[in-house]
Amino acid sequence: MADIHSTALVSPGAELADGVIIGPYSIVGPQVKLHEGVHLMSHVVIAGVTEIGADTVVHPFASLGGAPQHVAYKGEETQLIIGARNVIREHVTMHTGTMMDHGVTRVGSDGLFMTASHVAHDCVVGDHVVFANNATLGGHVKVGDFVFLGGLSAVHQHTRIGRYAFTGGGAVITKDVIPYGSVWGNHAHLEGLNLVGLKRRGFSREAINNLRATYRLMFAPEGTFQERLEDVADTYAASPEVREIVEFIRADANRPLCMPSL
Repeated sequence: MADIHSTALVSPGAELADGVIIGPYSIVGPQVKLHEGVHLMSHVVIAGVTEIGADTVVHPFASLGGAPQHVAYKGEETQLIIGARNVIREHVTMHTGTMMDHGVTRVGSDGLFMTASHVAHDCVVGDHVVFANNATLGGHVKVGDFVFLGGLSAVHQHTRIGRYAFTGGGAVITKDVIPYGSVWGNHAHLEGLNLVGLKRRGFSREAINNLRATYRLMFAPEGTFQERLEDVADTYAASPEVREIVEFIRADANRPLCMPSL
């Protein structure tokens, strides 16, 4: 049975699994599905066609499943799907998708979304991410697993951020960030590799050394970028981390690649 505070407003159509806790003054819409152990602390609003995975904790004044902030949105039934074991702090906002994309905003599992961070329509966010205070995604952004977004950072719509990347506080990210990269500034430029994050996540010394050598070769002044990319792909073909970077760069993209400053 769900535990619903007497002041909460829960629509009859909402699906509540066993162990759900809905705190004071929270509002849950008719098309909401909450899995086992979800805890809405108080003053939380869950709207739209929204699904929240097991054991996720949502702090006061968060608003999840609201309509997209997009002038072309005309009330179509779109979705927000959030994974399990997330911590969603105060004033976080996450919106449903639009029909201009696949109609779904997806957030993975085991993430920490700090105060006032924002996930816009049609974003795809991976697992184990950390969004520091006021980190903001524009629409259609793709964020890989284990990404750290610094406080007050902002990501331009349609941008990709590869796995294990790090963005500094206040960074304005208008170009794609390679996996394992570290970017800073306004507008953000590639500063190097996220070495601190890689060490914390237990990457081997060999893997880190391969990535460092790859970075030096890929962004060296000699030759064209395409020639250097081919050299990296050939030289470090046995490294899964390097292959991930090469595949990320070669993939179709809507935004240019974030590069080091001159």
